[in-house]
Amino acid sequence: MSDITTAAQAAESAGPMRLYDTARREIVPFTPGPIVTMYTCGITPYDATHLGHAATYVTYDVLQRRLRDLGHETRCVRNVTDVDDDLLRKARELGVHYLDLAAAETARFDADMDALNVVECWSEPRATSAIADIRGFIGMVLDRGHAYVSGGSVYFDVSTVDTFGQVSHYSRDEMIELARQHGGNPDDPNKRDPLDFVLWQPSASDEPAWESLWGPGRPGWHIECSALALRELDTTIDLHGGGSDLIFPHHECEAAQSEAATGVPFVRHWMHQAMVRMDGEKMSKSLGNLVFISELRKTYDTRAIRLGIVIHHYRDSWSWDDDIMPAAAERLDRWLATTTAPGAADSRSALDAVRACLDDDLDTPGAVAAIDAAVARGEGVASAAALLGVFLVGAPTR
Repeated sequence: MSDITTAAQAAESAGPMRLYDTARREIVPFTPGPIVTMYTCGITPYDATHLGHAATYVTYDVLQRRLRDLGHETRCVRNVTDVDDDLLRKARELGVHYLDLAAAETARFDADMDALNVVECWSEPRATSAIADIRGFIGMVLDRGHAYVSGGSVYFDVSTVDTFGQVSHYSRDEMIELARQHGGNPDDPNKRDPLDFVLWQPSASDEPAWESLWGPGRPGWHIECSALALRELDTTIDLHGGGSDLIFPHHECEAAQSEAATGVPFVRHWMHQAMVRMDGEKMSKSLGNLVFISELRKTYDTRAIRLGIVIHHYRDSWSWDDDIMPAAAERLDRWLATTTAPGAADSRSALDAVRACLDDDLDTPGAVAAIDAAVARGEGVASAAALLGVFLVGAPTR
C-alpha cells in the first residue's frame, strides 16, 4: 500500500482549514462545500508580470492545490481588466490600440503563469466581454435606489447602505484619502458624497465608448469585477482574493454594489496577499520599482522562483533583495538531489506536515521548513513539494 493517502482519506483525517478573513479580522475556519467558488482580481494588462503579481497568484494557486488535495473541486475566476484608465493612458502613450496592448500583455502574463505552473483558471473573462452585464447590473442598482445619475455619470450612493466599510474597517477620513490615491476623485463636484464611486462614465474623445441609457461611455473600475463574479459564479462566492492594496476602494466598493444589487452577502471569506516591496515602497507599475518574472526566468528555474515566493507568508509584506533567488535555487538543488537519490523513499511525514501547515492559514514558510527537515533526514519530498506547486519528479500538472 502506498504511503501517500488518497484525497478522500486526507479530507477525512484532516481538521478544518483555517484562514485569515480580512472582513472579520481574525483567523477562522474555512469550510466550503464540495465545489469552492473563488474570484481573484486579475491584471490590468499594460505592462509585464512582476513579482508582486506572481506572489498573489502563487498564493491562490497553493490554496487551490490544498483544496483539491482535500477532495474539493475549485472554480477560480480571474478577470482581465482590458478597459481601464491606466491601460488607456499607456496605449495612448505608445500610439497603439488599447485592445492590442491588452492582448499582447495578457499573452505575456499567461506565459509567465504557465511557466510558474499556476493552476489554470476555471474562467478568465475580459471586462469588455461584460458590457451588457454591467449595464444590466447598473440598472438594478439604480432601480433599487442605490445609485444616481449626475453630470453624465452614474454614481453609487454609499449613504444607502449601512455596511459600507465592512471589508476594510477604515475610518471615513482614511477611505477618502485612499480614494484620492487610487483615482476615486473624492472632490468630484457631481458627487453627493466624496466616497460615492463611478459605475458608468462618459468616455473621452479618444477612448472606447458603448451606448447606454445614461449616454455613451464606459464602466467604472469596480463594477467590472462585480458583474463578472456574478455572471461566472453566483450571487455569493466562497472566497474573494487579491492584493491588500485592493481592500479599499476596490473590494469595499465591490461588496457594497454587489449586495445592493442582489440583496444577499457577496463574499463568505475575504483573503488578501500582502505587498511585495522594493527600495522601501510597494512593488508597482506606477512606481516602476519592478522585478519582472520574464527576466527572472532567463536566469533561474521557475521552481526556484516559486520557492523564492512561498518562503514568505502571504500576510507578511516582504522586500525583494538580491539574496532571495540564489538561496531559493540552492534549496531547490537540495530537494532535487535528495528526492532523486537512489533508494530515496517519498516522505509521508513531510507530506502530512505540509498539509498541516497549509491548513494553518496557508503557512507556506512552515511547509518549506518541514520539507527542509525531511531533506536533512535524507527523505524524498516529491509529494510534499508538489503541494507547493514545486514538482521534483515527473511532468508538472496544471
